[in-house]
Amino acid sequence: MLYAIIAEDRPDSLAARLVTRTEHLARLTKLHDEGRLVLAGPHPAIDSKDPGQAGFSGSLIVAEFADLSAAQQWADQDPYKKANIYNKVTVKPFKKVFP
Repeated sequence: MLYAIIAEDRPDSLAARLVTRTEHLARLTKLHDEGRLVLAGPHPAIDSKDPGQAGFSGSLIVAEFADLSAAQQWADQDPYKKANIYNKVTVKPFKKVFP
C-alpha cells in the first residue's frame, strides 16, 4: 500500500538540510531502485523553484510499504528527522487516483 510521509521543517533548517542531504537522498534512491517510490521532494519556503536562503518548509514522500508500521519505522529513521530538521512528521495511508 502507498503511504504519504508529510514532514514540516523546524525554522532555519537549511544549513542542516544541506549537511544531511546526501544521506537523505541515498535512502530515497534505494526506495526508487526497489520500485517503491512514487514521488518525493521538498516544499520551498517561498513561491519559487529555487528558494535560495529562504530554504524549505518541509517535505513530501509517497512510497509503498508493507503497512503503516513499516512506513512509520522508515520515516523515523530518516536522516533529516535524526538531525532534528523535521519539527513534525505525519505518516498516513495514501490512495493514488491520478494519473
